[in-house]
Amino acid sequence: MASAKGRTTGWRDYIAGLSEAALSVPQVMGYARIAGVPAVMGLYTALLPPLVFAALGSSRHLVVAADSATAAILSGGLKSFAPPGSAAYIALVPVVALFTAGLLLIARLFRLGFLADFLSRTVLVGFLTGVGCQVAISMLHDMVGIPQRSENSLLQLWRDVSHFHDASLPTIALSLLVAGCIVATRHLTPRIPGALLAVVGSIAASAWFGFSHMGIATLGPVSGGLPHLGIPRFGFDEVAVVVPTALSCMFVIIAQSAATSRAFAVQYGEAVDENADILGLAGANMAAALSGAFVVNGSPTQTTLAVQFGARSQRAQVVVALVTGLILFCATGPLQYLPQCVLASIVFVIGVDMINVSGLLAIRRESPGEFRLALITTATVVAVGVEQGIFLAIVLSLLRHVRHSYEPHTSVLQPVRSGLFEATRCHSGEETEPGLIIYRFAADLFYANCTRFADDVMELVRTAPHPVSCMVIDAGAITDIDYSAAAMMRDLVTRLRDRKVELFFGRVSSDLRNDMARHRLIDLIGEDHLLDALHLAMDMARQRLVQLTALTGSGTHRE
Repeated sequence: MASAKGRTTGWRDYIAGLSEAALSVPQVMGYARIAGVPAVMGLYTALLPPLVFAALGSSRHLVVAADSATAAILSGGLKSFAPPGSAAYIALVPVVALFTAGLLLIARLFRLGFLADFLSRTVLVGFLTGVGCQVAISMLHDMVGIPQRSENSLLQLWRDVSHFHDASLPTIALSLLVAGCIVATRHLTPRIPGALLAVVGSIAASAWFGFSHMGIATLGPVSGGLPHLGIPRFGFDEVAVVVPTALSCMFVIIAQSAATSRAFAVQYGEAVDENADILGLAGANMAAALSGAFVVNGSPTQTTLAVQFGARSQRAQVVVALVTGLILFCATGPLQYLPQCVLASIVFVIGVDMINVSGLLAIRRESPGEFRLALITTATVVAVGVEQGIFLAIVLSLLRHVRHSYEPHTSVLQPVRSGLFEATRCHSGEETEPGLIIYRFAADLFYANCTRFADDVMELVRTAPHPVSCMVIDAGAITDIDYSAAAMMRDLVTRLRDRKVELFFGRVSSDLRNDMARHRLIDLIGEDHLLDALHLAMDMARQRLVQLTALTGSGTHRE
C-alpha cells in the first residue's frame, strides 16, 4: 500500500511539474525583464538552481527560481553602475548571485535562520505591495510602446502619461489582449496556463503577420543551448556595488522563503528546517552564478501555483528543470518573434497580483499604527527604490518591537467581585484597595523603559487616595532585567522604604529570579517577597496590611 501510494504521489508530481513548466517558462522570462537582462537568463534560473535546492533543501514545496522581488532588487542595485541590458550590467548579474550565495552560506554556518523573524508580516505586506506597484509601473512603457527614459518609477509613470500621444496603438491593443487573456483564463479555466497561451499565440502571430514591421517591438534572436559553466569575474571596484545589493537579496530570500515554506509546512503537517533551506538556497544561488543566471529565491507565487497543480515534493521541480533544459537545447529559435509587450503584460499582471489590498485592509482594521508602517514601506519602495525599501522594512520592524518594549501596557488591578480583578490603564490616583496597589508592567525591564517603571510606581504611591503600605508587582511579563534596570530597582526599593512602602513580586519566573539574584536584588527585596503566583503575593501583602493595622490600632498609617 505504501509503495503504491508513493508511486501515485510520484506520478502526480511529474504531471504537476509539466503543468508548472508550462507557466514557469514565460514567467521566468518575464522576471528577466524585471531584472534588466536577456530573456534566456531567466530560463537559466529554472535549470540548475531548482535541482540544487531539491538536493540540499528541506522543504517539499518551496519552488526556487527567478522571483519578482529579488529581480527588482537586482535591477535597483545595479542600474546606478551600468544601464540595464548593457554588457557591464549583464557581467555583474551573476556576481551578485555569487555574493548572495556566499552570504547565505555564512547565514547557514551561523544558523541565522532567525533573521527571517526581523521582517514583520506587516511591513512585509507593505514591501511586497510596493514591489508589485513598482513592477507594474516599470512595465507600462513596454505595454504602450514608449521608450524608457527614467530609472525612477514615479518619474517614468509621469513620462508615460505625458507622452501617451507617442504610444503605439498596435502595441497597446496586443498588451490589453494578453493581459485580458491571462486574467480571463485564471478565472474561467484556472488549470489552463493563460500566460503560456499568450506566449505561444503571440509568437505564431508575430512570425505569420510580421509584428516587427507594424511597430511592435520583439525580443529578436535569443541565444540557445545550455549555459556555459564558470566562476563570474569581477574587480574590487565593483564590490561596493555588489555587496549592498547581495545583502538586500539575502534578507528578502531568507524572509520570503522561510515564510513560504512555513506556510505550506503547516498546511500539510510537515516539518521544515529553515537552516537546511538556507543551505539549499545558498547552493541554488551558487548554481545560478556558475551558470550565468541572476539571483534566485523561494517564490511564493510559483510555490502556490505548483501546489495548485498537485505538486507534493521537489520531484515536480526536477521535471520543470528538464523541460527548461529541453527548450534551451532545441526550442529557443521561435522566441525571437515574441513581442516585448507580451512579456511586459505577463509581468504587469504578476505585479498587480502582488499588490495585497486585502492584506493592507485587514491590517488597517486590526492595527491602524501598523497599517501606517506598511504604507510607509510601500511608498518608499515605489518612490525611492526596492533596496531602500527592504532596509526600511527591517528598521521599521525593529523599531516597532522596541517601541512596544519601550512603551508597554501598564495597568492597576481593580477588584470587580469576590476574588476577581480587572486590569485598568495606569493613571494617577488609582489603587487596588486602601493601602494596597497591584501594578502590572507588560514587558521586560531594560535601560530604555526602567525609568517609566519607577515613575509609574512612585506616581501611584504619591497620588493614591489612601496611604500606601504595600505595592505588589505583577511580574508575569518580566523575564529579564538588565544592569540599568537593576540599578533603578535598587534605588526604587530604597525610595519606597523611605515612604514605608513594602514591595512584593508575584508570578516571578525562574529566569527573573536568576537575574534578580545576579544583580543582588533578592537580598535587598527579601526572598520571601518574591512569589511564584500572583495570588500568593497578594495574600502576603494583605497579611502585612493586617499586621500594620494591628500595630497602629487605627488602620494603615504612614508618617
